[in-house]
Amino acid sequence: MKKTEFSSALLRERYIKFTHPSGLPIYVFPKKMTTTFAYFAVRYGSQNCEWVDASGNPMRDPDGVAHFLEHKLFENEDGSDAFARFSELGADANAYTSYDRTAYLCSCTENVEDVLAELLHFVTHPHFTDASVKKEQGIIAEEIRMYEDNPWERCYQNLLKLLYRKHPVRKNICGTQSSIRKITPELLYACYNRFYAPENMVLIVCGDVAPETVLAVVDRALPQEFLLRRATGLRVPRETGAVAGSYAEISMPISKPIYAIGIKDGVLGGTPNERLRLELCHAMLDEILFSRSGHFYNDLFERGILTPSYSSGYSVGDGFSFYSLEGEADDPQAVLDELKSYLASVCKNGIADEDFERARRVLYADEVCTYDSTEEIATRLLTFAFEGTELFSCPALLQKISKKELEELLRATVFENRFSLSVVLPSESH
Repeated sequence: MKKTEFSSALLRERYIKFTHPSGLPIYVFPKKMTTTFAYFAVRYGSQNCEWVDASGNPMRDPDGVAHFLEHKLFENEDGSDAFARFSELGADANAYTSYDRTAYLCSCTENVEDVLAELLHFVTHPHFTDASVKKEQGIIAEEIRMYEDNPWERCYQNLLKLLYRKHPVRKNICGTQSSIRKITPELLYACYNRFYAPENMVLIVCGDVAPETVLAVVDRALPQEFLLRRATGLRVPRETGAVAGSYAEISMPISKPIYAIGIKDGVLGGTPNERLRLELCHAMLDEILFSRSGHFYNDLFERGILTPSYSSGYSVGDGFSFYSLEGEADDPQAVLDELKSYLASVCKNGIADEDFERARRVLYADEVCTYDSTEEIATRLLTFAFEGTELFSCPALLQKISKKELEELLRATVFENRFSLSVVLPSESH
């Protein structure tokens, strides 16, 4: 079994990566803390509805299958619920599906070996029946309706449809009422066998546990048929250039207009380390330009244009990346106009030295604070593992990023055809 150790003298931390003979990457981050936290995750999310079969033919599954699978794996063949088993062991468990992954997670303060074994067991023993799938269709249909009734979710989802014409990120992770009705036990088994394979998954364990203990649990808990499985090729449409649309508006029973502004970025390319550097640059720009500590928010807040509901972020994944700003405002179009004017000024005059250094300190502090929590460590390590980068590389990269680099990146990002505005207005009957 291949073993690679990573350490940071600056952070005084270390972790080990093992590559199991099956191809499964196993990361163990020894940390003497009360709680042990673990992820067992697959590189398969809502955007992976397109794939290539063994003959190279493009194939497509209904939207929402990855999320549906996440729900159904917690049901065991004997009719019991995996949540109940974790509870008996004194552990907490959960799962989530994002655009590019499905992650199963658990945390505990005792019975670490049994808890890890349970995590590996239920994820690798799927059991689907017509009755259970039909029942789950009703549950997820209700979840979809809840999203549709949430004005913030609707506003954000409409923004993604404006930003992207083809990329699956524009679609609801849960799928639609229509698409989930197409899901059958046979389809779930096919998708599971296609993507839930060692080389397409990762195990992350962070806590007061020896690497040898984790490896022993893996050898004991993973079934042979799972270890022999190989993943099928994923396809994700890549989409660059102008946004699909610049404006969308709906009405819902709310008291004040809400908005979501997007700035579409290009697809991050290059080596994993080059992509990581770009992500850090964008994260610094987001902190400088759009955070509550920045001039844009504070100026518009003092003038009564923005409210405290404001938030911002930079999102990146396989084939997509964009900035988003969300909040309440009497005049959402005025917020967009002010934003464009502000960005034009920064592009012309440059970034202030104090803003640049503030952003670097904020990101550096966030990086250091990560290591105060086994959950935060495991979550960060999961992202770095899937991206093929090294967790401890961020502090050094942050020191290498220059103000000029950020200014050039901003000028290469801000174009008129990269902006979209999604708005939800109060309905007349409200």
